[in-house]
Amino acid sequence: MSSLRHFLFITSILISVAACSQKSTTKLVAYDEIISGDQQLETFLPLIIDKRVAIVANHASLIGNIHLVDTLLKHGINIVKIFSPEHGFRGTADAGETISDGTDQGTGIRILSLYGKYKKPPTSELQGIEILVFDLQDVGVRFFTYISTLTYIMEACAEENIPVIVLDRPNPNGFYIDGPVLEAGFESFVGMHRVPVVYGMTMGEYALMVNGEGWLKDQILCDLTIIPLKNYRHNYIVKLPVKPSPNLPNWQAVFLYPSLCFFEGSIMSVGRGTDFPFQVYGHPDFLLGSFVFTPESKPGASNPKYKGVSCYGQNLRGYAENYQKMPAQLNLSWLIESYKFLNTSHDFFTAYFDKLAGTIKLRKQIEQGMSEEEIRKSWEEDLNEFKKIKEKYLLYE
Repeated sequence: MSSLRHFLFITSILISVAACSQKSTTKLVAYDEIISGDQQLETFLPLIIDKRVAIVANHASLIGNIHLVDTLLKHGINIVKIFSPEHGFRGTADAGETISDGTDQGTGIRILSLYGKYKKPPTSELQGIEILVFDLQDVGVRFFTYISTLTYIMEACAEENIPVIVLDRPNPNGFYIDGPVLEAGFESFVGMHRVPVVYGMTMGEYALMVNGEGWLKDQILCDLTIIPLKNYRHNYIVKLPVKPSPNLPNWQAVFLYPSLCFFEGSIMSVGRGTDFPFQVYGHPDFLLGSFVFTPESKPGASNPKYKGVSCYGQNLRGYAENYQKMPAQLNLSWLIESYKFLNTSHDFFTAYFDKLAGTIKLRKQIEQGMSEEEIRKSWEEDLNEFKKIKEKYLLYE
């Protein structure tokens, strides 16, 4: 019986892929083929010289091998404060872990956490700041919280008449748009706006959309400047030189993250606590799986799901590496088939799932036995509406 279920499971995935005529036309490129916003010092240094500057940055805010903060200090920029997002300034904290304020040991500059007692900077922390520079590496997925941090920064600065400069970086998942669009009533820090799970825009483009669509509180406008990328196109999968968060260690994990993160709202493990997070999935009772892994305590995953317990599942690294033959879309077959196998003996979904999906519909559709094709069909109207909106703000082909 186990062999039969395994055969049916693999067959369903192959049918799902074969049924989709839209194949990926993406190109895998190295980061150094692109000139990011932070590399264009000659463009933005004149905008911040002789001003009291705040920086939103983390471990990936590098120009080459040198941190943006260190580079700006060498050029005589007066950095008075650093704001850090989820995972902290050094990018080592677990997902969801509360981060305290502190001081950067290398420079002595005060660091204010935007993933601690507040996510939007209070007025008191913006006093005396004349301009703010934002430099975070996004991965192009709605529930990756850096776009929420961007929104709150824009809103807080708009309220205090502080200009914001976004140093744009490439979106490694910018080659497609897919997933359910966030519905009213499901707004949270893992989804603030009416956008799909994968929105196909860079941070700079997204900031323009937030401003242009009046998505800030009371439709206030932020004084916004984008330092755009050079040599970037939206069909690129960019191999990031630094992992954007502790559990996205390579381009394969970043590529698979939009599809696999749904499992974070279920009983399944996505490999946190292994050397290949977001490249596998499994469960101790998922006996039809062809791959076995055992989560252990690791940096960025101090207490992973099923710590010390063998999980049976699938290794998807080959799927990522075969990206050119795969549909340019989310893969729902892993989620649907896992539910079918485990739901009779387990409560498969957690309350977090609907928050990630931005709707109750996706969970209900899976529970009702709808096919991937039927589910995808239900997204079409909202996705087409979003595509019309985002076209107004694109900076790159």
